[in-house]
Amino acid sequence: MRPEPTEYIRQTRENYAKLGFEPYDWYAADSPPPFTPVKKPLSQSRLGLISTAGTYVHGQVAYYYKDDTSIRAIPRQTPVADLRFAHIMENHLVEARQDPCTVFPIEALAQLREEGFIGDLAENYFSCMGGIYSRKRVMTELIPALDEAVTKEELDLLLLVPL
Repeated sequence: MRPEPTEYIRQTRENYAKLGFEPYDWYAADSPPPFTPVKKPLSQSRLGLISTAGTYVHGQVAYYYKDDTSIRAIPRQTPVADLRFAHIMENHLVEARQDPCTVFPIEALAQLREEGFIGDLAENYFSCMGGIYSRKRVMTELIPALDEAVTKEELDLLLLVPL
């Protein structure tokens, strides 16, 4: 039996209040992102992955719950059984813990590569904890760290799996 859907904004407001934070200032972009056309077919492209589910590999340090802007590199050959999750919104991880590929689809990506649908995959995928309260720290710490890590993978395309 599936649980009832969570009202994310309401729940975030309640969690902020419980933690003694000021009301969350939801981000609203002032313009849409620029459209970037795909330069080559997916079957000839190198694809990477970022998940905001707080995914880490058994043996790595788990994410902290308050404004953890660190990232984890997860080698693409990591067995699914070695994936773990730590996220401030723990109740959103029920399905992820039952089937990690719901938020970190490494098996599906490997299969698509084997079938020739995707040309190549990054050596490392990346994860962060998406429930970061400080917008400033996201912009000055998290995004630059992800950008640097992803750039090293020399990707054509990047799949973002938000939680």
